[in-house]
Amino acid sequence: MLSKSAARSFFLVGTTVCVGAFIFLTIDTIKKVPAQTHQENLTESSIRGKNLWDSNNCMGCHTLMGEGAYYAPELTKVYTRRGEPFIRAMLKDPASMYPGERQMQNYHFKDEEITDLIAFLKWIGEMDLNGYPAPHNLVRTAVSETQSNLSSVAHTSNRPMIFNQMCIACHSLEGQGGKVGPALDGVGSRRNRDYIASWLKDPLKIKADSRMPKLPLTENDIVELTAFLSELKTGAAQ
Repeated sequence: MLSKSAARSFFLVGTTVCVGAFIFLTIDTIKKVPAQTHQENLTESSIRGKNLWDSNNCMGCHTLMGEGAYYAPELTKVYTRRGEPFIRAMLKDPASMYPGERQMQNYHFKDEEITDLIAFLKWIGEMDLNGYPAPHNLVRTAVSETQSNLSSVAHTSNRPMIFNQMCIACHSLEGQGGKVGPALDGVGSRRNRDYIASWLKDPLKIKADSRMPKLPLTENDIVELTAFLSELKTGAAQ
């Protein structure tokens, strides 16, 4: 059993060591922050985006780096998961992206404000967060054996990135994806290449009451998606 003086010495030495370790680890963590956050990529645009994020209380619904609410999707890696075109379209007009499905308020952001928010989310997504959050695939990579009559290009590994980032949000393929728009299985047998390209450029020009909005797709996106979708034919061999 320790004497009173020995117990006091033990307490003082233990406290000093613990405080010292805490200070050391705090300093070490602070030193790593610039590298892990890629501070060199923090632009004026991303700073303005952070201010917009705060002033519009985006954390009231969304989660960022583990902080915020869980009412709406987690957005730490949304730039990688969804890509700029989807984010831009969603911020521009949430209702048009998910007609009758989503409840996100339209904040009527100006184009330059949307650019700033995207820059902020891109910077957040590039941080080294020690594996947080876990990688999230928008679609499953498994393919049902009952759907083996689809062309091999339908496999998720061969899908254009823009398809997995944007199209799959509303449409399904091989039983995977959204239910807002029609399934795209065999669309290449129903529609020719020219029709698909025209539809991707401006759906409302072809069908005025279409639920699909005019998406911010680049010419390269349209070419890539047209080639992919036109090859989705029913009865094609694997």
